[in-house]
Amino acid sequence: MNRCTSQLLHLIAALLLASSFASLPALAQSEAAVDTLPGRQFPKTVSRGELVVLTPPEITLDGKPERLSPGARIRGADNLLVLSGALVNQKLVVNYLREPAGQVQQVWILTEEEARLNRRGLLERWFGGGSAPADGARAP
Repeated sequence: MNRCTSQLLHLIAALLLASSFASLPALAQSEAAVDTLPGRQFPKTVSRGELVVLTPPEITLDGKPERLSPGARIRGADNLLVLSGALVNQKLVVNYLREPAGQVQQVWILTEEEARLNRRGLLERWFGGGSAPADGARAP
């Protein structure tokens, strides 16, 4: 009886060990899939602007006084959360979303590569109509 129990335990241990090795290729594939993404994905409704944090929650967006909403989230270029107090008096190019009351709810600090992509808000500020000029010139 004792021998059957120990053989059963060895069999279970071998199966657990084999199943842990079987999942390793799947982990490597999922990490590779994440690395091939072209960057962060933003909601289609985001606007672009230049953010300066004055005294949190007071901010300016494109030089106009604004306010962060309670519970606002600011994500750094590495997509980690950043406290607004750590950004005081820095000019940052950001994508942002407003809450229904009009306060700024979500902010993404952009990398240089992300900032080069055209986004609503940036064109509105430069061209006044939200679209590029008729001759097809693009914003720098």
